[in-house]
Amino acid sequence: MLDTNQLIEIRWHGRGGQGAVTSAELLAKAAISEGKYAQAFPSFGPERRGAPVLAFVRINSREPIKVRAEITQPDIVVVLDPGLLSIVNVTAGLKPKGTLVINSRRSFEDIEALFKAKCRLAKVDATTIAREVLGVMVTNTTMIGALLKAVGVVKLESLVEPLNQRFGRLAERNIKAMQKAYEETTVRE
Repeated sequence: MLDTNQLIEIRWHGRGGQGAVTSAELLAKAAISEGKYAQAFPSFGPERRGAPVLAFVRINSREPIKVRAEITQPDIVVVLDPGLLSIVNVTAGLKPKGTLVINSRRSFEDIEALFKAKCRLAKVDATTIAREVLGVMVTNTTMIGALLKAVGVVKLESLVEPLNQRFGRLAERNIKAMQKAYEETTVRE
């Protein structure tokens, strides 16, 4: 299990417009609200809506974070779009005993068959939750809930204020989607 008192590096995989960058920012704000040090940043190139994108988060509860480089050996990888599994090597660089958090309806066995990496695996059908609760298939806040179930890098309630600030009148539905994903996420060691 990951020691949340050390530097934690998280890489988010999504598609342009799905909210991977927003997820990273919200998580960093929640960590800061808990008195931790955090940074969030995207990796942009010539991306367009629907193209694969990356976002990164570092959280440290003990000292300021000085490194500003892209995360190439994450402790945790979060995949917002299951379609990326066949076109992007999402587990590239994942540390031994790292955690992979995936939006998928597939079985653990099917997901594990796709990867050679031995890691903790967490999954949730974030697309269905987003469609039912939010009315759109944007999975960013649902996947925050899945991440927090898999690895408690921050408290679920620490996301309430950042979600309220970011989404205004839509915050309540996003909070509900995050909580539902938290409840429905299953983890396999």
